[in-house]
Parts: sequence; structure tokens; C-alpha cells
Amino acid sequence: MIAKLTGIIDSVGSNHVVIDVGGVGYLVHASSRTLSKIGSEYGTPVSLLTEMHVREDNISLFGFADAHEKLWFNLLCTVQGVGAKVALVILSAISAERLPMVIASEDKAAIQQADGIGPKLATRVITELKEKAGKMAMGETIVKGATKAVPTKLPQTPSNDAISALINLGYGRSEAFGAVSNIVSKLGEDAKLGDIIREALKELSA
Repeated sequence: MIAKLTGIIDSVGSNHVVIDVGGVGYLVHASSRTLSKIGSEYGTPVSLLTEMHVREDNISLFGFADAHEKLWFNLLCTVQGVGAKVALVILSAISAERLPMVIASEDKAAIQQADGIGPKLATRVITELKEKAGKMAMGETIVKGATKAVPTKLPQTPSNDAISALINLGYGRSEAFGAVSNIVSKLGEDAKLGDIIREALKELSA
């Protein structure tokens, strides 16, 4: 099992990167978000966490810029009808930091923004992962193969910080998740914390 690759960029495609490790080129499939983080310049040092899928006729490597994205890749792959490449498509459209909130708030429209994801598959993703997503959105991480959630600190993002702020103001967790998810869908993932909180408060008080 290849769990990590460290080398230099040889070439980058629309959904993969070739990493030169000691003269051996490894083709690694990755989300557009991971590819944008590592860049595309030849010879640039790069290190990716990887997941290897082995089949009778094929061995594929999938790469991730961080452990959070790798975790969600594995969770998405447990959903019926979601294979490795579909999981990467979803992670290209929705960041791993935002995905727990999207699923917990049952935002099918956001999931359908991923290329090729229809309403039935979006519903299945929400149905099968809602419980785990809810726990992660409340500050827990599901360890692959474990039966319990392990408390951990969520990545610090404007969305997560906005949820925490709303909860501290007395709103329920589900209310906060839903409001922030709706606002981020409207403003975009680059929205500033203050804008998210202000618009979420307007929605909650409407």
C-alpha cells in the first residue's frame, strides 16, 4: 500500500498529476482543489497523501493535499453508486471542510453542482452519510473502520467559525448549519466571516 508520495511535479492534467519519485513517475488522480494547491510547474517539490485502489486489471493512485480530504474521499466511496472518480468530482465541487455542513443540512442542490451528479445520487449521499456528517460538523471525525466518532478540532474556516459564532449566540446546531450552508451557497466559499454571520443572522431572524 502506497500511503504517501513525495517527489517533484513532472506534469499535471485536468484530473491528475504525475509525480517523479527518484526517476519513477507515479500517475496520481486528484481533485481540482488539490491540483490547484500543488501548482503545475515542472520540478516543483510536492508531497501528497495517497489511497491506492487495486483491481484485477488496474492499479490506481488517488492523491490528497490533506488528511481531511482523504477522509471524505473514503467516506464518499462507501456510498452506493459513488466510485473513486465520482468522489473526486464531488470534492472538486465542494471542499472537504464544507462537505460535512452541506450533507448535514441536506443541501442536495450544492451536491448536484458537481459534474454528473443527479438528484438521486445526491439524495443517496445525504441519506447514507448524514449521521456521520452531522457528527463531524459538530466537531468530531469518523475514523475509517471505527464504530465511534473521535472528537477533534475542525479546520478553521469562515464557515466553521460562523457556525460556532451562531451557536454561541444561542441558535441550535441544526439551525446554524442550515443557515450557514445556505449563505455560503449564495456568497461562495470565499465569503468573509463577517458577511456569512451577518447574512445568516438575517435568515434566522426572518
